[in-house]
Amino acid sequence: MKITEHIKNANGKTLFSLEVVPPQKGIGIEDLYKNIDPLMEFKPPFIDVTTSREEYIYLDKGNGLMERKITRMRPGTLGICSAIQHKYNVDTVPHVLCGGFTQEETEYLLVDCMYLGIENVMALRGDAMKGQQYFEPTSGGHKNAMDLVHQMNDLGRGKYLHDENILDENNKLCIGVAGYPEKHIEAPSMNYDLKWLKEKVDAGADYVVTQMFFDNKKFVEFVKQAREIGITVPIIPGIKPIATKSHLQMLPKVFKIDLPEDLISAVENAKDNKAVNQIGIEWTINQCRELLDFGVPVLHFYSMGKSDNIKKIAAELF
Repeated sequence: MKITEHIKNANGKTLFSLEVVPPQKGIGIEDLYKNIDPLMEFKPPFIDVTTSREEYIYLDKGNGLMERKITRMRPGTLGICSAIQHKYNVDTVPHVLCGGFTQEETEYLLVDCMYLGIENVMALRGDAMKGQQYFEPTSGGHKNAMDLVHQMNDLGRGKYLHDENILDENNKLCIGVAGYPEKHIEAPSMNYDLKWLKEKVDAGADYVVTQMFFDNKKFVEFVKQAREIGITVPIIPGIKPIATKSHLQMLPKVFKIDLPEDLISAVENAKDNKAVNQIGIEWTINQCRELLDFGVPVLHFYSMGKSDNIKKIAAELF
Protein backbone atom coordinates (compact mmCIF):
# COMPACT_ATOMS: atom_id res chain seq x y z
CA MET A 1 0.00 0.00 0.00
CA LYS A 2 1.16 3.53 -0.74
CA ILE A 3 2.19 5.85 2.11
CA THR A 4 -0.48 8.34 1.10
CA GLU A 5 -3.10 5.57 1.33
CA HIS A 6 -1.90 4.60 4.81
CA ILE A 7 -2.28 8.22 5.90
CA LYS A 8 -5.73 8.54 4.32
CA ASN A 9 -6.94 5.28 5.88
CA ALA A 10 -5.78 6.41 9.33
CA ASN A 11 -8.63 8.99 9.33
CA GLY A 12 -6.62 11.65 11.13
CA LYS A 13 -4.87 9.31 13.57
CA THR A 14 -1.12 9.82 13.74
CA LEU A 15 0.87 6.78 12.60
CA PHE A 16 4.20 5.45 13.89
CA SER A 17 7.04 4.67 11.48
CA LEU A 18 10.78 4.22 11.59
CA GLU A 19 13.91 4.29 9.47
CA VAL A 20 16.59 1.59 9.64
CA VAL A 21 20.12 1.26 8.29
CA PRO A 22 21.22 -1.90 6.42
CA PRO A 23 23.90 -3.94 8.17
CA GLN A 24 27.46 -3.56 7.00
CA LYS A 25 28.67 -5.98 4.37
CA GLY A 26 29.42 -9.35 5.95
CA ILE A 27 27.08 -8.88 8.93
CA GLY A 28 23.85 -10.86 9.09
CA ILE A 29 20.33 -9.45 9.23
CA GLU A 30 19.49 -10.78 12.70
CA ASP A 31 20.80 -7.71 14.53
CA LEU A 32 18.53 -5.57 12.39
CA TYR A 33 15.57 -7.76 13.29
CA LYS A 34 16.46 -7.41 16.98
CA ASN A 35 16.10 -3.65 16.64
CA ILE A 36 12.85 -3.84 14.68
CA ASP A 37 11.14 -6.56 16.78
CA PRO A 38 10.53 -4.41 19.91
CA LEU A 39 8.88 -1.69 17.81
CA MET A 40 6.37 -3.85 15.97
CA GLU A 41 3.85 -3.59 18.82
CA PHE A 42 3.26 0.00 17.68
CA LYS A 43 2.12 -1.28 14.28
CA PRO A 44 4.27 0.75 11.87
CA PRO A 45 2.57 0.66 8.46
CA PHE A 46 5.91 1.25 6.75
CA ILE A 47 9.64 1.14 7.43
CA ASP A 48 12.25 3.17 5.54
CA VAL A 49 15.57 1.54 4.60
CA THR A 50 18.49 3.84 3.87
CA THR A 51 20.94 3.53 1.00
CA SER A 52 24.64 4.42 1.19
CA ARG A 53 26.58 5.57 -1.81
CA GLU A 54 29.94 4.18 -2.85
CA GLU A 55 33.12 5.14 -1.06
CA TYR A 56 36.85 4.72 -1.51
CA ILE A 57 38.88 2.20 0.46
CA TYR A 58 42.65 1.71 0.28
CA LEU A 59 44.16 -1.77 0.09
CA ASP A 60 47.75 -2.46 1.09
CA LYS A 61 49.41 -4.24 -1.85
CA GLY A 62 52.28 -5.38 0.37
CA ASN A 63 55.03 -3.51 -1.52
CA GLY A 64 54.66 -0.17 0.15
CA LEU A 65 51.94 0.87 -2.27
CA MET A 66 48.23 1.36 -1.65
CA GLU A 67 45.53 0.54 -4.17
CA ARG A 68 42.36 2.63 -4.19
CA LYS A 69 39.11 0.73 -4.70
CA ILE A 70 35.47 1.74 -4.74
CA THR A 71 33.07 -0.26 -2.58
CA ARG A 72 29.69 -0.04 -0.86
CA MET A 73 29.90 -0.78 2.84
CA ARG A 74 26.14 -1.26 3.26
CA PRO A 75 24.76 -2.85 0.09
CA GLY A 76 21.51 -4.77 -0.18
CA THR A 77 18.85 -2.14 0.45
CA LEU A 78 16.29 -3.88 -1.76
CA GLY A 79 17.12 -7.25 -0.22
CA ILE A 80 16.59 -5.77 3.24
CA CYS A 81 13.29 -4.22 2.11
CA SER A 82 12.06 -7.53 0.73
CA ALA A 83 13.12 -9.41 3.87
CA ILE A 84 11.34 -6.92 6.14
CA GLN A 85 8.16 -7.06 4.05
CA HIS A 86 8.22 -10.85 4.17
CA LYS A 87 8.93 -11.14 7.91
CA TYR A 88 6.70 -8.37 9.26
CA ASN A 89 4.08 -7.88 6.53
CA VAL A 90 4.67 -4.12 6.42
CA ASP A 91 5.45 -1.84 3.51
CA THR A 92 9.03 -0.75 3.04
CA VAL A 93 10.50 2.41 1.52
CA PRO A 94 13.94 2.06 -0.07
CA HIS A 95 15.96 5.26 -0.32
CA VAL A 96 17.06 5.92 -3.89
CA LEU A 97 20.06 8.21 -4.42
CA CYS A 98 21.34 10.28 -7.29
CA GLY A 99 24.93 10.03 -6.07
CA GLY A 100 26.66 6.83 -7.10
CA PHE A 101 24.04 5.64 -9.56
CA THR A 102 23.52 6.13 -13.28
CA GLN A 103 20.05 6.65 -14.69
CA GLU A 104 20.15 3.12 -16.10
CA GLU A 105 21.06 1.66 -12.71
CA THR A 106 18.23 3.65 -11.17
CA GLU A 107 15.80 2.28 -13.74
CA TYR A 108 16.87 -1.30 -12.99
CA LEU A 109 16.42 -0.66 -9.26
CA LEU A 110 12.93 0.76 -9.76
CA VAL A 111 11.94 -2.19 -11.94
CA ASP A 112 13.15 -4.52 -9.17
CA CYS A 113 10.96 -2.56 -6.73
CA MET A 114 7.95 -3.35 -8.87
CA TYR A 115 8.84 -7.05 -9.07
CA LEU A 116 9.16 -7.15 -5.26
CA GLY A 117 5.84 -5.39 -4.66
CA ILE A 118 7.51 -2.26 -3.29
CA GLU A 119 5.20 0.66 -4.01
CA ASN A 120 7.02 3.45 -2.16
CA VAL A 121 10.42 5.07 -2.70
CA MET A 122 12.30 8.00 -1.19
CA ALA A 123 14.06 10.18 -3.78
CA LEU A 124 17.24 11.80 -2.46
CA ARG A 125 20.18 13.52 -4.07
CA GLY A 126 22.55 12.13 -1.46
CA ASP A 127 25.70 13.59 0.02
CA ALA A 128 29.01 14.37 -1.57
CA MET A 129 31.43 11.48 -1.73
CA LYS A 130 34.07 11.46 0.98
CA GLY A 131 36.90 13.67 -0.16
CA GLN A 132 34.64 15.88 -2.28
CA GLN A 133 33.86 19.36 -1.04
CA TYR A 134 30.59 19.52 -2.97
CA PHE A 135 28.23 17.00 -4.49
CA GLU A 136 29.31 15.92 -7.96
CA PRO A 137 26.81 14.00 -10.12
CA THR A 138 27.79 10.51 -11.18
CA SER A 139 28.57 10.26 -14.88
CA GLY A 140 25.26 9.38 -16.50
CA GLY A 141 23.37 10.02 -13.25
CA HIS A 142 21.04 12.70 -11.98
CA LYS A 143 22.30 15.95 -10.52
CA ASN A 144 19.39 16.51 -8.12
CA ALA A 145 16.37 14.86 -6.54
CA MET A 146 13.92 16.70 -8.79
CA ASP A 147 15.33 14.97 -11.87
CA LEU A 148 15.17 11.67 -10.00
CA VAL A 149 11.48 12.27 -9.20
CA HIS A 150 10.85 12.95 -12.89
CA GLN A 151 12.40 9.60 -13.83
CA MET A 152 10.36 7.79 -11.17
CA ASN A 153 7.16 9.38 -12.43
CA ASP A 154 7.98 8.62 -16.06
CA LEU A 155 8.62 4.99 -15.25
CA GLY A 156 5.35 4.79 -13.35
CA ARG A 157 3.60 5.90 -16.52
CA GLY A 158 5.41 3.25 -18.53
CA LYS A 159 8.03 5.57 -20.01
CA TYR A 160 11.46 3.97 -19.81
CA LEU A 161 14.80 5.55 -20.67
CA HIS A 162 15.46 3.97 -24.03
CA ASP A 163 12.09 2.60 -25.12
CA GLU A 164 9.92 4.70 -27.39
CA ASN A 165 6.72 2.79 -26.71
CA ILE A 166 4.67 3.03 -23.55
CA LEU A 167 4.96 -0.37 -21.87
CA ASP A 168 2.98 -0.49 -18.62
CA GLU A 169 1.01 2.38 -17.16
CA ASN A 170 0.10 0.67 -13.87
CA ASN A 171 3.36 1.03 -11.98
CA LYS A 172 2.87 4.43 -10.27
CA LEU A 173 5.21 4.65 -7.33
CA CYS A 174 4.47 6.73 -4.24
CA ILE A 175 7.44 9.09 -4.02
CA GLY A 176 8.77 10.75 -0.89
CA VAL A 177 11.27 13.61 -0.78
CA ALA A 178 13.23 15.34 1.96
CA GLY A 179 12.32 18.65 3.58
CA TYR A 180 14.47 20.81 5.84
CA PRO A 181 12.82 22.82 8.67
CA GLU A 182 16.16 24.60 9.17
CA LYS A 183 16.93 24.66 5.41
CA HIS A 184 19.40 22.55 3.49
CA ILE A 185 23.04 23.38 4.17
CA GLU A 186 23.59 24.38 0.53
CA ALA A 187 20.48 26.57 0.22
CA PRO A 188 21.23 30.30 0.32
CA SER A 189 17.95 31.03 2.13
CA MET A 190 14.89 29.35 3.59
CA ASN A 191 12.67 30.76 0.85
CA TYR A 192 14.98 29.34 -1.81
CA ASP A 193 14.92 25.95 -0.13
CA LEU A 194 11.11 25.94 0.05
CA LYS A 195 10.83 26.88 -3.63
CA TRP A 196 13.11 23.94 -4.45
CA LEU A 197 10.91 21.66 -2.34
CA LYS A 198 7.84 22.83 -4.26
CA GLU A 199 9.59 22.02 -7.53
CA LYS A 200 10.15 18.47 -6.29
CA VAL A 201 6.49 18.18 -5.35
CA ASP A 202 5.41 19.67 -8.67
CA ALA A 203 7.63 17.10 -10.39
CA GLY A 204 5.54 14.35 -8.81
CA ALA A 205 6.54 13.83 -5.17
CA ASP A 206 3.65 12.55 -3.05
CA TYR A 207 4.85 13.34 0.46
CA VAL A 208 7.67 14.99 2.41
CA VAL A 209 9.74 13.64 5.31
CA THR A 210 11.75 16.21 7.21
CA GLN A 211 15.26 16.09 8.48
CA MET A 212 15.47 15.72 12.26
CA PHE A 213 14.81 18.81 14.35
CA PHE A 214 14.51 19.53 18.06
CA ASP A 215 12.53 22.77 18.10
CA ASN A 216 8.89 22.28 17.11
CA LYS A 217 8.47 25.97 16.36
CA LYS A 218 10.79 25.54 13.39
CA PHE A 219 8.74 22.61 12.09
CA VAL A 220 5.44 24.45 12.50
CA GLU A 221 6.80 27.50 10.68
CA PHE A 222 8.21 25.24 7.95
CA VAL A 223 4.79 23.64 7.40
CA LYS A 224 3.09 27.04 7.42
CA GLN A 225 5.46 28.44 4.80
CA ALA A 226 5.18 25.29 2.69
CA ARG A 227 1.39 25.52 2.65
CA GLU A 228 1.53 29.21 1.78
CA ILE A 229 3.48 28.50 -1.41
CA GLY A 230 1.13 25.72 -2.48
CA ILE A 231 2.68 22.52 -1.13
CA THR A 232 -0.34 20.41 -0.18
CA VAL A 233 1.15 16.91 0.19
CA PRO A 234 1.58 15.31 3.65
CA ILE A 235 4.58 16.58 5.61
CA ILE A 236 5.98 13.99 8.03
CA PRO A 237 8.32 15.08 10.85
CA GLY A 238 11.56 13.15 11.28
CA ILE A 239 12.42 12.49 14.94
CA LYS A 240 15.78 11.57 16.51
CA PRO A 241 16.17 11.27 20.29
CA ILE A 242 19.40 12.57 21.80
CA ALA A 243 21.20 9.57 23.30
CA THR A 244 24.81 10.53 24.11
CA LYS A 245 26.77 13.64 25.01
CA SER A 246 28.64 13.41 21.73
CA HIS A 247 25.38 14.17 19.92
CA LEU A 248 25.73 17.80 21.00
CA GLN A 249 28.66 18.14 18.61
CA MET A 250 27.93 15.42 16.06
CA LEU A 251 24.32 16.23 15.12
CA PRO A 252 24.86 19.96 14.42
CA LYS A 253 28.05 19.18 12.49
CA VAL A 254 26.56 16.43 10.30
CA PHE A 255 23.01 17.73 9.86
CA LYS A 256 23.57 21.50 10.27
CA ILE A 257 20.80 21.90 12.83
CA ASP A 258 20.41 23.92 16.02
CA LEU A 259 19.55 22.44 19.40
CA PRO A 260 17.43 24.35 21.95
CA GLU A 261 19.37 25.87 24.82
CA ASP A 262 17.31 23.99 27.43
CA LEU A 263 18.24 20.69 25.84
CA ILE A 264 21.91 21.64 25.51
CA SER A 265 22.08 22.65 29.16
CA ALA A 266 20.40 19.46 30.35
CA VAL A 267 22.76 17.26 28.35
CA GLU A 268 25.86 19.19 29.44
CA ASN A 269 24.87 18.83 33.10
CA ALA A 270 24.10 15.11 32.84
CA LYS A 271 26.54 12.93 34.77
CA ASP A 272 26.83 10.21 32.11
CA ASN A 273 25.34 8.91 28.86
CA LYS A 274 22.72 6.89 30.73
CA ALA A 275 21.37 10.15 32.10
CA VAL A 276 21.63 11.74 28.65
CA ASN A 277 19.60 8.89 27.16
CA GLN A 278 16.83 9.50 29.70
CA ILE A 279 16.91 13.24 28.98
CA GLY A 280 16.54 12.43 25.28
CA ILE A 281 13.58 10.15 25.94
CA GLU A 282 11.75 12.73 28.06
CA TRP A 283 12.49 15.57 25.62
CA THR A 284 11.28 13.55 22.65
CA ILE A 285 8.07 12.46 24.41
CA ASN A 286 7.20 16.11 25.07
CA GLN A 287 8.23 17.09 21.54
CA CYS A 288 6.04 14.37 20.03
CA ARG A 289 3.05 15.24 22.19
CA GLU A 290 3.18 18.75 20.79
CA LEU A 291 3.43 17.36 17.27
CA LEU A 292 0.43 15.10 17.92
CA ASP A 293 -1.55 18.16 19.03
CA PHE A 294 -0.45 19.87 15.82
CA GLY A 295 -1.95 16.98 13.87
CA VAL A 296 1.04 15.47 12.08
CA PRO A 297 0.12 12.44 9.93
CA VAL A 298 3.08 10.30 11.04
CA LEU A 299 5.82 10.39 13.66
CA HIS A 300 8.84 9.02 11.79
CA PHE A 301 11.75 7.92 13.99
CA TYR A 302 15.38 7.72 12.88
CA SER A 303 16.45 4.59 14.76
CA MET A 304 20.13 4.53 13.64
CA GLY A 305 20.33 0.88 14.71
CA LYS A 306 18.91 1.51 18.21
CA SER A 307 15.38 0.85 19.42
CA ASP A 308 15.39 0.84 23.24
CA ASN A 309 14.82 4.57 23.61
CA ILE A 310 12.33 4.71 20.73
CA LYS A 311 10.29 1.92 22.34
CA LYS A 312 10.06 3.87 25.61
CA ILE A 313 9.00 6.99 23.71
CA ALA A 314 6.42 5.21 21.55
CA ALA A 315 4.95 3.45 24.60
CA GLU A 316 3.94 6.87 25.96
CA LEU A 317 2.41 8.02 22.68
CA PHE A 318 0.75 5.09 20.90
